[in-house]
Amino acid sequence: MAEISAKLVMTLREKTNAGMMECKAALKEADGDLEKAETILRKKGTIKAEKKADRQTKEGIIASYIHMAGRIGVLIEVNCETDFVARNENFQALVKDISLHIAASSPRWIQRSEVPEALIATEREIGMDQVKGKPANIVEKIVDGKVDKFYADNCLLEQPFIKNTDVTVGDFVKGKITELGENLVVRRFTRYAVGGDI
Repeated sequence: MAEISAKLVMTLREKTNAGMMECKAALKEADGDLEKAETILRKKGTIKAEKKADRQTKEGIIASYIHMAGRIGVLIEVNCETDFVARNENFQALVKDISLHIAASSPRWIQRSEVPEALIATEREIGMDQVKGKPANIVEKIVDGKVDKFYADNCLLEQPFIKNTDVTVGDFVKGKITELGENLVVRRFTRYAVGGDI
């Protein structure tokens, strides 16, 4: 089994726009062969889902989820392309599953682009301090890994999905895009916890 480097995963991700976990799994299955991994992703419908990403999503639903006898609440908007899909049970189940995930995992943002740059700069600075004394050629890799971990801990679409930790929430949504045949977007959410701001 060939060693699957982070650089190889990123190359496949840039080529296909598929999720990090999906790229890694495809590369493992293809024993590190980039072209074979791309074919695997295409067969699974992942790339097809990415091609829908530019389509407008003006329909959808706003849903609420209350957990722990009213101690945690989530309000979420998930958009799709048509009212037909918005009324689909499968779509509504997806929204409920994401709400449940938010209640349990408490993400702060939906995706990387929403994280303030100053915060990432601070995380990089902390990472650099933690690896002082390590060889220069590996410092950058370690710090990149720490920043990726920060994203995975705090960004909804990068968190391991609570119902199946082998995939991220983003990969789970992409699977539903393929299944439902429409672009789906988690537009916004708010998570409330009793006493959370005190």
